[in-house]
Amino acid sequence: MTYLDHNATTPLRPEAASAMAAVLGRVGNPSSVHAAGRAARADVERARERVAALVNAAPEEVVFTSGGTEANNLALRGTGRPVVVSAIEHDSVLHAVEAPLVVPVTSAGIVDLAALGEMMPQGALVSVMLANNETGVLQPVAEAAALVHAKGGLLHVDAVQAAGKIPVDMRALGADLMTLSAHKLGGPQGAGALVARAEVAAQLRGGGQERGRRAGTENVPGIVGFGAAARLHEEYARLAELRDALEAELAGEAVFFGREAARLPTTTCLALPGVPAETQVIALDLAGVMVSAGAACSSGKVRPSHVLTAMGVGAELAASAIRVSFGWTSSAADVEAFVAAWRQMRDRAARRRSAA
Repeated sequence: MTYLDHNATTPLRPEAASAMAAVLGRVGNPSSVHAAGRAARADVERARERVAALVNAAPEEVVFTSGGTEANNLALRGTGRPVVVSAIEHDSVLHAVEAPLVVPVTSAGIVDLAALGEMMPQGALVSVMLANNETGVLQPVAEAAALVHAKGGLLHVDAVQAAGKIPVDMRALGADLMTLSAHKLGGPQGAGALVARAEVAAQLRGGGQERGRRAGTENVPGIVGFGAAARLHEEYARLAELRDALEAELAGEAVFFGREAARLPTTTCLALPGVPAETQVIALDLAGVMVSAGAACSSGKVRPSHVLTAMGVGAELAASAIRVSFGWTSSAADVEAFVAAWRQMRDRAARRRSAA
């Protein structure tokens, strides 16, 4: 099987699995003051230091959550400010609050900074992702931070897709809040973090955990696995070579999105006009190649991409777009398998059209 859906979730790193296995056999609530509790607390705090180091933050700024969705909701709901989001954000940002102001993006999939400056209310919370999960396009976060701070606002950055794949420096970017997720960088599902340099009010209440910012007993094995994965980094140049090789092979055959902008080294978004994305995903899966259509966060549903729509892509072409995403297990053989399966699928579709 060829797995090319790392943006949905990347396989668990062996180092993370080993670290988790070591603590699964132990007992101890991190809030308990006895020896077992103190040991669990030490495990959590060691992981906190590692996650903080991943984005050049202070350990005390890291709030562990159940994943990126919870962290995004904590950021957008926890400041009590008016919320402004870009049109290409993840659904967990777009729908975290009722009726946020939505900033358009360019045809290249980059947030329109001029529109942001005009639309943003004084003192608002603005959410701009670092890298788009569907196209891989990188956003001008530092420039957005300057605009936001000039109007007394706060900037939240969803860095779920970027962390561990490209260098991320929260302070250099000017982010006040940053979302991370373990399973996107080789850690386990069910663990994430909001890195908060600004005050946020707890949305889960009933305990004093995470310095009062998120109630509930910490997921010690998940957090430990997160910390272990945070110390590892993708081979950026190698993955970019794989992506570029795929795009070069299919140049003139597929339609690519976002190529004119700076992108993650891991991601390509392409369309086979006239063939629905759902059909492509199923056909490729039957050929042993796993990819996705847009974000894989809708209970398995394939639906039109709001990201491509925001970029001005026509409905019919957007409906034929799929995402290929590489990760630490990817190889040149995966590119070859995808290209072969994609061409077979294209040829079958052409024959069906001719027969009709």
